[in-house]
Amino acid sequence: MWARAMADALLGANRLAATARQAGRDALSADELPAVQRPYAGALARARRDNRHRSSELVTHARTLTRRFEAHGEVILRFATDLAVPFTNNQSERDICPAKVQQRSSGGCWRTLQGLADFAIVQS
Repeated sequence: MWARAMADALLGANRLAATARQAGRDALSADELPAVQRPYAGALARARRDNRHRSSELVTHARTLTRRFEAHGEVILRFATDLAVPFTNNQSERDICPAKVQQRSSGGCWRTLQGLADFAIVQS
């Protein structure tokens, strides 16, 4: 299954990047980059092969996802080429969560600018 191959490729790249970060490096070496790019390209090839002669809504979604993985591969693998970029955006999600919850519970907006300022002060 191509999705498993893609997940394994990304997790393997994350392991290499984490090891390099722990060693205090800024980037993967030229010898390590093929170990990231080759499995990624292999997962894409498998995705194209697995969904070539099939027709269903799920296969259409798989092809769309495959095209996006191809078109945005450089951005998707940025965490491996620039070790300052994290593998996930979990910390960013956690940082904005309190503001979005407050916004949702107040009907989508703050009623006054002072209320927004007070919320920001409490959260900082």
